[in-house]
Amino acid sequence: MSKTEVVVYANQDLLAAAAAARLVTRLVDVQAAKGSASLVLTGGGTGIAVLSELQASSARDAIDWSRLDIYWGDERFVPADSDERNEKQAREALLDHVPLDPKRVHAIAPSDGEFGDDVDAAAEAYASVLAANAGPEDHGDVPSFDIMLLGLGGEGHTASVFPESPAVYETERSVVAVRNCPKPPPTRVSLTLPALRRARDVWLMTAGEAKADAVALALAGAGEVQLPVAGARGHRRTLWLLDRAAAGKLTKVYQPPTA
Repeated sequence: MSKTEVVVYANQDLLAAAAAARLVTRLVDVQAAKGSASLVLTGGGTGIAVLSELQASSARDAIDWSRLDIYWGDERFVPADSDERNEKQAREALLDHVPLDPKRVHAIAPSDGEFGDDVDAAAEAYASVLAANAGPEDHGDVPSFDIMLLGLGGEGHTASVFPESPAVYETERSVVAVRNCPKPPPTRVSLTLPALRRARDVWLMTAGEAKADAVALALAGAGEVQLPVAGARGHRRTLWLLDRAAAGKLTKVYQPPTA
């Protein structure tokens, strides 16, 4: 049965450093158990800060990077060299500094890639990538990712699934094109909530007072249509990694000791 855990850190810097350390430990454990591991990355300030902390840590060498599959939970549909692109940010923060197998880095196509500005084709292509990497044990067209890193917005979006948007109602497809996002850039590609829930572990990482309402509502059981982050759950564990400000409106039921 899936379990939910909440850990609160004094500030965003400590949160990022601790999340990076946790990531090393978990990936090493998974690789020891089954040989390889899969990790889904997120953009945003906290997500990229975690990757930077990992790059700066000598502990990163404990991971066998050649036996790691990298995916993204969503991507801004912009040119490959855009600073807004999650892949570019992740490469600069970490991926270009570790010995990954290029064939195991599964990026979402940019708007100047092989599909041009056809965001629907880019989404369909990424769904095909996921299906090709799913095994018989996954019982579907999405791999059972070992760890999925996610952030969230103050209004409750996660990946690029926004409240009451077409994407939040999607139950059949694993990846969708997202248009008219309420925050720029407006066009994106995102895994859907059912695909996010294929992960064994979902780590929701966020900081700042602006996120406190969304965090509290999600942990109190809000519906995923109005608050998509409430629908992002790992089928083994959902781990919330927060700073004090983001945890500021949690009830005592969910407020753990500060790490």
